[in-house]
Parts: sequence; structure tokens; C-alpha cells
Amino acid sequence: MITIETPAAMRAKVQEWAEYSIGLVPTMGALHAGHRSLIERADAENDLVVVSIFVNPLQFGPGEDLARYPRPIEKDLEMLRGMDVDAVYMPGVEDMYPESASTRVMVGSVSELLEGASRPGHFEGVATVVTKLLWAVDPDRAYFGQKDAQQVAVVKRLAADLDTGVEIVVCPIVREADGLAVSSRNAYLSPAERAAALSLSRSLRVAAEMYASGERDAGRLRARIHEVLTAEPLASIDYAELVDPSTFQPPGTLAVLAVKIGKTRLIDNHEVSKPFPG
Repeated sequence: MITIETPAAMRAKVQEWAEYSIGLVPTMGALHAGHRSLIERADAENDLVVVSIFVNPLQFGPGEDLARYPRPIEKDLEMLRGMDVDAVYMPGVEDMYPESASTRVMVGSVSELLEGASRPGHFEGVATVVTKLLWAVDPDRAYFGQKDAQQVAVVKRLAADLDTGVEIVVCPIVREADGLAVSSRNAYLSPAERAAALSLSRSLRVAAEMYASGERDAGRLRARIHEVLTAEPLASIDYAELVDPSTFQPPGTLAVLAVKIGKTRLIDNHEVSKPFPG
């Protein structure tokens, strides 16, 4: 496994790999079981696997957790060395965003609702860094987790609109045994908050069970999700909606949540027309 630290060096290595298929797994580090599932999928479907680690400052807004975002780089590298990863791409902020850089990528309406409305500029930052990663690595496929459902919709729109030729592969949410979606931010939770965080997956399970029993009214499904979440004293709802997974416009059957548990903001989602896992 090699480490590459600049866009120019990454492009040079890609030219050496011209005859091979490449799978890219973009991450911000603090790797966990969800990332492992993406890497394993990339390894199964490509000749070579590149994992990028870059904590992207453009996607953090004022007052968000950029400074305290976990950066256990040695632990991350140790995990990657134990997997079939060919290169780790770890550019510095100054390499990705030189002082003179002013270009930003804006994807449009799919990026403006829900997560985009709650975190102004977030998806502009996501779209910009993903564009730069796709340009540097030139992968055949790029792997993203379903947990960041709106990010998936943004990246799919970007990849299609910019004629990248990159296949965007979406992998299922990885959950703990009790249903909590695996996330780097779970490390911030106290034991009481960890228990309270189960309200997210609980509300999604209830909505899926209602749908399976014949409920099709998005308003009633949404109301039941809110009811489950508001019953948890430590939970504060940012949004809980049912949307179309491609446009993120309501109505739809993808239930998407953003909930603060204490000071930690968690997201989760589930397609309620399908059984909740576990």
C-alpha cells in the first residue's frame, strides 16, 4: 500500500495504472465498519482500490465540528494495511485548496433542501471536493454509503451532469446490532446519549412496519416518526421527512432524519417500502 499526498502525484500514479480498473472510496478518515464495507465492495469489483482520507473544510459550516472531528490517522492506516488497498490518497488542505483557488461546484435543487437548508454551503463543499477527487483519481467506480442519502443524490447528479463516466456505487447502511447506524460521530455520545440515539432507528422501523401494514399516507408516516423521536427527551429534531430519493422533494418513501442527541447531530434514513433490517 502506497501513500500519495498531492493531486499531481495521484494523477501520475493513475497514468501508470491505465490498464487497470480503479475503485475509489472517498472518506474523511475516522474509519469504521461502514467504510470497511465500501472498501470490500470496491476490492471485489476493481483491479485496484484507492481510499482517500481528507477532512474537507469546505463542507463544515460555522459552529460545526471541524476542529473536533476525529483524525486517528495511524489507526486508519493500520486498518487499511490489513485490507486490499493499493493506495491511500491523503492530500493536504493547501494542496486541495491553494490560496488562489476560487472555483466551487454547485449542483442545484437536490442540494438545497433538508441537509442543504440546515447546513448552508455543505453540499457546495461536498460537490467541490468530490469533483476534485474524481479528477485526481479518475476511477471507474466510486463508492458511497447510503447513510448519507442526500450526499448520494448530489454525487449522482454531479457525476451525470459533468459527464465523468464514473459509476457511483451505493452501499447499504451498516448498523450496530441494536440498529444504530455506524458513524464516526457516535464516538461523541455518552452512554445515556448512545441509548437515546436508538430513537432514530426505532422511528424508521416503526414507519416501515406501518408501510408494510398498508399505510401509504406520507403525512401519517411522518407524524408517527416525529412521535417516536419526540418521546425521547435527549432528542431534538432538525428534520424528519419522507422524500423522493433522487430529487429529495416530498412526497416519497425515503424517510430521512437529522436529530441532535445532546450536542451531537446524527443522520439516518430508510426506504420505508422495504423491511427494516434486523
